Amino acid sequence: MRVLAIDPSLRGTGFAVLEKSGRQIRALEFGVIKNPAAMLPSGCLVKIHEQIAGLIARHQPTCAAIEAVIYVQSFRTAITLGAARGASLLALAQHGLPIFEYAPRRVKQAVVGRGGAQKNQVGFMVRALLGLTENPPPDAADALAIGLTHFQNHDGAALGATKLAQI
Repeated sequence: MRVLAIDPSLRGTGFAVLEKSGRQIRALEFGVIKNPAAMLPSGCLVKIHEQIAGLIARHQPTCAAIEAVIYVQSFRTAITLGAARGASLLALAQHGLPIFEYAPRRVKQAVVGRGGAQKNQVGFMVRALLGLTENPPPDAADALAIGLTHFQNHDGAALGATKLAQI
């Protein structure tokens, strides 16, 4: 099974492609889709969509996992995060991938063992679990953690996984 995991954000969307063979999980590619502050939000959304479509073409994942909507105090932040998430979901849906979403606390619980873990703890555990040589950037670490969480719940029926409707 191969999953494309996404931690959406307008300026730094984390992504990871993980593959599970038997009991072994390995990271095929991970990183951050970075958009400069000077880029218009519309340009950021196009770049996110194109980069994710490129990842799908390169790696042919069997499914996708994405971070669920989080509670934010600012409606502007919520709209911005929602737009980045929408660009990601559109690319995934256009390629017919089954999409699963995981709450941030569930992801931290699955990888670190507690839902209130800090970003540096997530990065450290992702590094240890995947045998990486260094801690990945925080947004990429979050995407890797989302992918690992999906493998723990790979049938989508376990507690914490919500399968989004396919288009």
